[in-house]
Parts: sequence; structure tokens; C-alpha cells
Amino acid sequence: MVNEFDITVREIQLKDIDLIADYWLESEPDFLVQMGVDLNKLPTRKALKEMLSVQCANPLMYKKSYALIWELNGAQVGHSNVNQIEFGEVATMHLHLWQATNRKKGMGTELVKKSIPFYFESLKIKKLICEPYALNPAPNETLRKVGFEFLKRHRTIPGSLNFEQEVNRWELSREKYEKMSERHLK
Repeated sequence: MVNEFDITVREIQLKDIDLIADYWLESEPDFLVQMGVDLNKLPTRKALKEMLSVQCANPLMYKKSYALIWELNGAQVGHSNVNQIEFGEVATMHLHLWQATNRKKGMGTELVKKSIPFYFESLKIKKLICEPYALNPAPNETLRKVGFEFLKRHRTIPGSLNFEQEVNRWELSREKYEKMSERHLK
């Protein structure tokens, strides 16, 4: 288990864009497919960097995507982002630990716990949704541990980079988030 004091979460900065591009464009194809990625839908490096740069510059109310960087001992190790944002209402979360060596150690759970307040407080949302590939056990277990409620399994294309797949829909309401925050402060 990772010592929670070694991990931090912060908003994306321009200096992080190349690392995110590397993750998407240099990861092993088998790994990406296990996450539900349609390799034919991956953008070019130029297009990905342009999109991320625009999202960094946009005010919160106008963002199509809002990204956070995950750090371990001050080094970037992954990211989380939300899209399908309806400011003040709902957003859909995605989770990405970049290196296999950082997975299956409990780090993802701690990083998600630290990411949730950014989404609820910055975007003023009432609920946070996450729909990981049903055949990818890690994010599904992380969401359960963190306190998300499992709603259903259904078939969809969950994101612009995905193929049609079975996903598990998880949801965290503002009310449950606030109760979790109160328990954490006690």
C-alpha cells in the first residue's frame, strides 16, 4: 500500500501535456485494448496536444474536459479527467495510472479519493459518473472501495476513443460525497 502522504493530485498544466500524449500514443496496444480503447480512434500527437492545450486555457464553466495530474513523490504517474460535463449537474470521470509498476498497490484508490473533491467543488456537480470497461477489474474495484454506487451494466461506446463495449455504471452523489468528507474530517 502506498503511503498517502507520498501522493498528490493537482490540476493539469501545460508541462503535463506531453506526458499524457505519451501515455495514449506509446502504451502497449494490448494494454489500451484491455481498457476498451479502439486503436483506430487514437488522435495524432498534434491533435491531442492541441485539444489538451485548449482545455487548459478554457475557464471551468466552458471546459469540455477537466483533467487532474496524479503524482507520486513529486513525479507525474497518471491522470484523471472528466468529460461530458454539465456544469453544476454532472460529469463523467476517467482514471489512468500510466505505468504498470504503479498499479495493483492501492495507489489508484487513494488518488481517486483525492480527485473527487476537485470535481465536486470546482464543477459544482450534483453527481459524478464513471463507466469503466466491465472486463477491466481494477477501476471497478477502485470505485467500489471509494464508495461509488454500482447502478448497472450496459453496452455503449463510453468515450471518443472507445469501441462499443459492456461497461459498469458507477455513480457518486453530492450527498454521499459530502457524508464521506464529513467522516474523513472526524
